[in-house]
Amino acid sequence: MSKEFPITQIIRHRRTVKPALMDPNLEIPDELLDELLENANWAPTHGFTEPWKFIVFSGGSRALLGEKLQDIYSEFTPQDQYRQDKFEKLGQNPTLAPLVLAICMKRGENPKIPEIEEIEAVACAVQNMHLTAAAAGLGAFWSSPPILESEEMKRFLELGQEDRCLGLFYLGWLKEGQEWPKSSRSPISEKVSWFNDQDK
Repeated sequence: MSKEFPITQIIRHRRTVKPALMDPNLEIPDELLDELLENANWAPTHGFTEPWKFIVFSGGSRALLGEKLQDIYSEFTPQDQYRQDKFEKLGQNPTLAPLVLAICMKRGENPKIPEIEEIEAVACAVQNMHLTAAAAGLGAFWSSPPILESEEMKRFLELGQEDRCLGLFYLGWLKEGQEWPKSSRSPISEKVSWFNDQDK
């Protein structure tokens, strides 16, 4: 690990921690949630539109979220694609984590800024939260089931017509006895090419 850049350790320590590994009874301190959100707020943003919007579900509202996800899935999933296990998971997952954040893109008023750039800004904000969570030893999971794109979900979250829900961000401490997930990456050299550089 780099001694010059401590952020390297945090980046390489970050993992996806699914809700099933989280303890729903271990609360997340308000000051830590505030820090996560404030760090999200410092993501890069073209034109300073700051398009991120986060809706926090805690306590009993997590079950309400799960019920809504199940309702939307049942209503809009074709019968030949319906899966009972997916239906049950949509309802259970929000109750497995102490906090769930709906990750939303609030479309700015500047039409010159493409939607994709607003989405990318929100993704940067989420990465800031994910890294902050990892630094604190807090598990995090970004889930993006297709039903989040439905008009029904927009109404539930009170989003505008051009706004989008880009996912659900689950936050929680690992259950006792659970180990921090391990992961690996293929060499970066396989993913980098040098354009017209004869010396490389």
